[in-house]
Amino acid sequence: MASRDRIRVGDTVMRKSYGQDILFQVVSVESYAVGDGRATLKGINVRLLADAPISDLVIADERIVIDFKRQMLRESAEHLRTVRVRRITEVQTRQKRDRRRTRGVSVAEDLFDLPGRVLHIDGDQDYLRDCMRYYKELGVPAVGKHVPPEEQPGRLLELLNEFSPDVLVLTGHDALKKKNSDRSSITSYWNSASYVEAVRRARQYEMDRDGLVIVAGACQSFYEAIMEAGANFASSPGRVLIHCLDPVLLAERVVSTPIDDVVRIEDAIENTITKRPGLGGIQTRGKMRASMPRTNIGVFGTGVS
Repeated sequence: MASRDRIRVGDTVMRKSYGQDILFQVVSVESYAVGDGRATLKGINVRLLADAPISDLVIADERIVIDFKRQMLRESAEHLRTVRVRRITEVQTRQKRDRRRTRGVSVAEDLFDLPGRVLHIDGDQDYLRDCMRYYKELGVPAVGKHVPPEEQPGRLLELLNEFSPDVLVLTGHDALKKKNSDRSSITSYWNSASYVEAVRRARQYEMDRDGLVIVAGACQSFYEAIMEAGANFASSPGRVLIHCLDPVLLAERVVSTPIDDVVRIEDAIENTITKRPGLGGIQTRGKMRASMPRTNIGVFGTGVS
């Protein structure tokens, strides 16, 4: 068990009062003249922000951390394989459809898919790095920017004008400030007000929800307010924790769905790691376009600018 003077920024810790159920990284330590010092924490694999008395924290054993990170890698790899298998099946189905429609193998084979482009704005630099690696592995054209949640509304229009994305992801960390907080009050959440305002400004930029698809929120975020502001998909209907890669998987589903198809809500949510009740949304048209002919250079649609 850790004493309060052992806790430092960067430590991996667990909360005793919650049964040491989640691994956190200490992002700041604040001491008070009277009473217990407090630490601000972020989840290692969930988009959760929390604060806790230092006396409630215990430094995680190194073996626990190593095993946990190995398990994270295994789960991410398994989910990546699942997405790839789904994508292969979808491509084969589209190719068969194209052959029937064009009535010729040569025309169908000259068609190729252009996935939509993602602008991923993340309040956590470590998560952003992991998300960008995941986009790359899935062949999704994406630009990532690290912007703290409170700064996202102010930076948004500049970034939208610069990158003109098909899908906008606004995420980072969030949480209800207290266990019994009023879930209908925006002040009960750490960062939901920032996500709501950023979504509102993005929707003013592009009013059509199929023109700009917005994925927003983090752990326990004010789902109803984010959706009302204009998001297509958001967290968290059940005020539960979501996985750090869930926003990526929602975006991937949209950009890999043909523009003449509608992304079924249940399919988009089942494509994530947390699933329901962590995420919800509305019917949304896909962002992938067919193109022809193929060329030898191969930079068209790759995100190179």
